[in-house]
Amino acid sequence: MGRPREFELDDAIEKATDLFWRNGYEGTSLSDLTTAIGISPPSFYFAFGNKEGLFRKVIERYFAEQSKLAEAALRKPTPRAVATHFLNGYAVVLTDPRHAPGCLAMNSSLPCAAGDPLRAWLAELREQTRMRFRDRFAEARGGGLPAGMDADALARLVMVTAWGLAVEAQSGATRKELRRTVALALPAWPDAERSSG
Repeated sequence: MGRPREFELDDAIEKATDLFWRNGYEGTSLSDLTTAIGISPPSFYFAFGNKEGLFRKVIERYFAEQSKLAEAALRKPTPRAVATHFLNGYAVVLTDPRHAPGCLAMNSSLPCAAGDPLRAWLAELREQTRMRFRDRFAEARGGGLPAGMDADALARLVMVTAWGLAVEAQSGATRKELRRTVALALPAWPDAERSSG
């Protein structure tokens, strides 16, 4: 029978999440992690392999949780309702007082150097989300979007707005300020009825 672990895995991931969210990936050291979790470096390596291994577990859990917001948005009846639900919900996530401001993934990916494998992996995860919005918007052509509207560009518009909110939240913008920004952005949203009228 294997040696029992000195810590509880879920608790360790939560503590690591807090550190990565606050300090980013590069700003969080192995010493920070072992101290917060309360384990020795050998136990850490046995459990997670290395810092990147733990970070990937943290991000996978984070994206699984955040995908619930995207899924709820994607079920809305019109493309504009999809964008409204997602962006307003994301403003709540970014300003939740239970964690550092901003987006965990964005706080960790922006400082990474170009060509860094983690930066590429995080970009791929974001791209997967964008593709979900693109597919949803493509389904709505003629039913909420003007004919010929580029669903791919529209999905990028949603994601660029979301990432801008994340940077603003990290810089100290409040939930009210972020939602005001969303409210200003949405009137420019393409609307099939408005364009046909």
